[in-house]
Formats: sequence, structure tokens, C-alpha cells
Amino acid sequence: MRLALLGGTGDIGEGLALRFGFHTNHDVVIGSRDPDKAHDAAEAYTDELNEQGVDTKITGFENEMAADRGEIVFLCVPPYHVADTVAVAADRLSSDDIIVTPAAGVKRDEDGFHYHPPSAGSVTALVADAAPDSVPVIGAFHNLAAGRLTNLDADLGIDTLLIGDDTTAKETIGDLAEDIDGLRALDAGGVANAAEVESLTPLLITVAQQNEDLHDLGVTFD
Repeated sequence: MRLALLGGTGDIGEGLALRFGFHTNHDVVIGSRDPDKAHDAAEAYTDELNEQGVDTKITGFENEMAADRGEIVFLCVPPYHVADTVAVAADRLSSDDIIVTPAAGVKRDEDGFHYHPPSAGSVTALVADAAPDSVPVIGAFHNLAAGRLTNLDADLGIDTLLIGDDTTAKETIGDLAEDIDGLRALDAGGVANAAEVESLTPLLITVAQQNEDLHDLGVTFD
């Protein structure tokens, strides 16, 4: 499959690009509002993977062109940019494509990080409302630490929760997630459950900041 990571120049985009490039044979395309930035990031990720002994080439394009090339389209952008990014990509998507959103609404105050959902109730619901009706939306990869993903020497040994109303699309993303060594995908139900899943993200950030030995932590369910 061809994976398009829109906004793939950021931390989560880098982590997913490197992990998919390292552990799988899927083609990876980086998107950005700035095509030069996308190209530079793709080149840097390619160099990193080549240094790790992986013979691959990641390419970079403006977001709309990256979406046109992708079968699985990841929205690796902050929550307040997801709807605009979907709007840019919408004309390039078909019913055979899948949108994946790893974003979670987070705000910070003196006590730490807190869940801050949009008016739709969750970022996943916001994306589902903005996406074309024929394109399934799956929430996944919310609770993964970018630093742990980008460190290809680090064992993952963590879970990712999947949310979505299209069972077939969710199974596809689950299989894709488990192509990454050490990552287990678990079904967490439909989009209606997205807030509960997304709200784990600020909790994990706060725990990581409060405990020196728990940087880049993840979760597992036993």
C-alpha cells in the first residue's frame, strides 16, 4: 500500500514514516503545506533509513498531491488543522481510501495537560464530519510517544487503540499497525468512543513529565 502522511514533517509524522519505512514494504509519501519542506523531510527520513540498512526512498509533496498518491491518508497535523487538511485533500480521495487520524485535543495549565475536545466531541468525530461520506475514518496511533517511534533502536512493546464505524477499514488499519514490530492494535469500538481513547494522550504526557523514568511511555492492556 501507499501511505500518505499529511503534515508528515512533524514529530508524529516523522515517527510513523520511520517505523513504516523500517518495518514494512509499504510506500511512504510525506505531505506538507510547503512542498519544499515535505521534500526535505522525506530526504532526511530516507537518509535515516538508509543508515539503518533499509534500501528505500520516501518522497515528499504538497498535501493535496500526497493525498492523491495515498491509499491510506494520515492526518499528522494538530487538531485545529484537521478539518482544513481534509478539505484540501477531499477531491483527491475515493471510497477505496481510508483516512487515519492520530490527533487528540490537548490543553495545558499549571496542573498539567488536559483533554480539550472540539465541539464535535472528539477529533475523530470532527474528521468524520469533515470527510467525504464515502471515505471511512479511523482513529489510531493517538497514544504513541513520538520520541519512542523515531528511535528505531527502541523496542515498542505497546498497544494502539482503534476507533471507527467501518469494520473493514478498521481491520485494514489494525493489520497495518501490526506490521510495525512491537505494536499491537486493539479494537476500541466506534467513533462514539473516540473521546475516551483520545483523552489518554494528555494523561500519558503528564505522567511522563512527572516521572523521570517514564519518558516516551506507552500503554499495554493485559
